[in-house]
Amino acid sequence: MIRITRAAAAAVLVCSLALPAGVATAAVPDRPTTGAPAQAAQAEQAATLPAPTGPYAVGSAVLPLVDRSRTDPWVPTADGRALMVTLHYPAARPGGGRPAPYATGEEARLLAEQLGPGVSGDVLARTRTHSRTGVGPAPGRHPLVLLSPGFSVSRWTLTHLAEDLASRGYVVASVDHAYESYGISLPGGRTLTCVACTALEGGVHGSVVTSTRAADVRYVLDRLTGPKPVRRYADMIDPRRVGMAGHSIGGASAASAMVADPRIDAGINMDGAFWEDLPAEDLRGRPFLMLGTHDGMHLPGGQDASWDRTWTALDGWKRWITVAGSEHFTFSDGPVIQRHFGLPQPELPADRAVAVTRTYVAAFFDQHLRGLPRPVLDGPTPANPEVHFQHR
Repeated sequence: MIRITRAAAAAVLVCSLALPAGVATAAVPDRPTTGAPAQAAQAEQAATLPAPTGPYAVGSAVLPLVDRSRTDPWVPTADGRALMVTLHYPAARPGGGRPAPYATGEEARLLAEQLGPGVSGDVLARTRTHSRTGVGPAPGRHPLVLLSPGFSVSRWTLTHLAEDLASRGYVVASVDHAYESYGISLPGGRTLTCVACTALEGGVHGSVVTSTRAADVRYVLDRLTGPKPVRRYADMIDPRRVGMAGHSIGGASAASAMVADPRIDAGINMDGAFWEDLPAEDLRGRPFLMLGTHDGMHLPGGQDASWDRTWTALDGWKRWITVAGSEHFTFSDGPVIQRHFGLPQPELPADRAVAVTRTYVAAFFDQHLRGLPRPVLDGPTPANPEVHFQHR
């Protein structure tokens, strides 16, 4: 998978983008290797995301939003700040509607170009999901979880997690932030590309991303739970129980959004450097989970010193958990995509990457949004030997 460069220089993370070494050459070997025909045939078929584990069927809807009260920081001439939101929610019953698409063809094509010649955008776009459009929500009001993706990738790279949370009884709003992805399709056929990628490569600080995403999330919350919400979806959301999780810079944005908006009750950063220092006691005791790689980057005293600083500033329930054998995109759909297209994979198998991410994210929100004790958050367990608790 594409990843934000994670090497640190003078304790400052560089936010340039690069393919992991060997992705392109691994996708198209110089000579035939054992199993290559079978692998090539698999890469022509659509992948299927892992099935959700909760008791509910999953519904899905796309909500285009434009906040015209703000100027877009990347394209000031744009007509407001455009956001694309996918809602996954517990459905009233299985079946009905239509299978929800994974990504648009153009979105998938633009990401596939970055993954190497062995990845087909058409095949990637046809990845099979487990949610359906046009289906009614399950009765009652459900906690809301906001998801923010990594820099340069889109909201659909967190689909397996979104579907799993929805199957467990959460409404999940996955947010695409304008001009911060290789491709975001808007209604009418227009596609926004990553203007912010060029800006950050030119020296713009990553805090511009996290502060902008905090404002994006505030607007999404207003539209889902505020005084004049999008009524079709507001009735299934309990506005008193809101959490946020994000991958990479989306995880850092979860902390920034909590500082800016007291409506967010709990947050998770999945392997992202914090680009803004957390003011002391500014989360006002709200819980926060740091979930990352078990390596020189995100172990205590690691290259990403922002985790040590943020840990000290967290003033409520908190955990610092690392996962052995993981890499940066372990906490997204990355493992499923890497395995399907024969891209280099980390030591942690894809099925375990999916299971660990789902287990700890769901346990955190169950405990802090629903008040359900989850002992898996108390310390190491035999069922999850890859998971290490650095602080509790």
